[in-house]
Order: sequence, then structure tokens, then C-alpha cells
Amino acid sequence: QVQLVESGGGLVQPGGSLRLSCAVSGVIFSIYDMGWYRQAPGKQRELVAVITSGGSRNYADSVKGRFTISRDGAKRTVYLQMNSLKPEDTAVYYCNAHLTGPFPRDFWGQGTQVTVSS
Repeated sequence: QVQLVESGGGLVQPGGSLRLSCAVSGVIFSIYDMGWYRQAPGKQRELVAVITSGGSRNYADSVKGRFTISRDGAKRTVYLQMNSLKPEDTAVYYCNAHLTGPFPRDFWGQGTQVTVSS
């Protein structure tokens, strides 16, 4: 059974920081690209950051320089360090595991709420 379990969300003031974690089980973690997506009320889900199985990173323009994605193979966990948070970062953040190749697969976590407000 594949499970992606996010944690670390919460309420933070503008300019503050949070670190999201996503613990993965049930798949061969090392071969999956891992990503963080977010969905704000009334908006479509959007990609925030991705780290490939090889360690390459890509970020949405809106978070470049503020967010950092990383992965720990030993802990089978992917992280999203979020600094200098803005109210527009408020959303439900979802962890994604994506397998490329001839038989692509996608798995999602349940989401964790991040609220940036004073």
C-alpha cells in the first residue's frame, strides 16, 4: 500500500518560515520524482517545486529564492523549506510521487494546510 503522509503545515505570520515533510512508503522511493503542489481556494492546483530521482530541482517562479525542496533517501522523506512566506502562499500543500517511463505512476498525499496571516 502506497502512502504519502505530509506534516508541518500551520499558521505563520508573513515573513515567517515553515518546513513541510512528506514521508513515503510502499514504493521504491529512490526512483520516483518527488514534488510539492499547492491549491488555494478557488484556484487550480499548481506545481511549487520538484526534485527528480537524480536530484535536479525546479521551482515555480513565485517561490524561487524563498523555498527549497530536498529529499532524504534513508528516511524516505521529501521536505519543503519555506522562508519569507507571503499571504499568497496560503494554500493546501500536497506531496506527489511521480514515476516516469513507459508505465508512469502518480501518488498523492492527503494535503496539509499552510496559512500565512497576521
